[in-house]
Amino acid sequence: MDTYLETERLALRHFTADDADLLIELDSDPAVMRYLTGGIPTAPEVVRERYLPNILAGYEKWDGDLGLFAAHEKDGGAFIGWFILRPEPEGPLDEVELGYRLRRAAWGKGYATEGSRAVLGKAFTGLGVRMVWAEAMSVNHGSRNIMEKLGMRLTDTTPTPSDMEMIEGSEHGGVRYEITKEQWEQQ
Repeated sequence: MDTYLETERLALRHFTADDADLLIELDSDPAVMRYLTGGIPTAPEVVRERYLPNILAGYEKWDGDLGLFAAHEKDGGAFIGWFILRPEPEGPLDEVELGYRLRRAAWGKGYATEGSRAVLGKAFTGLGVRMVWAEAMSVNHGSRNIMEKLGMRLTDTTPTPSDMEMIEGSEHGGVRYEITKEQWEQQ
């Protein structure tokens, strides 16, 4: 496994063309997809034909430094989900999004905080990033708690995209959190 980043308990790596089944399984859990699609799984052909090729193309676009990274437990190697660190499609490389999607079996173990903390560290110390942002639905208290544990600050509210209006709690919109390199260094 070509490791992108390690934490005490996790190893993050680039996805490969052979990883479609991991993504399909992750996106097939209604609880995992609750705040993304209202629990509707991502169709396997969408993962194979669109999502995975876009992930792989991102590594080429950003020299492997940014993108979506598969996360595995170091003890046993189980796939637990992914972490994302990437700019907007046409955005500056020094402003990137932080995100994560974990299998339900990995919830409540501190993996989202641990992996996100390591990704933030890499962004600010090795990749020249100036600001990291993350967004979630207002009612997604689990993700909001993680962002706050990371020292991220609530900076804005966002409207619910039209394709997410069927999701429970969508009437409350979303939230955006940010942290700058200077704020991160002061923690």
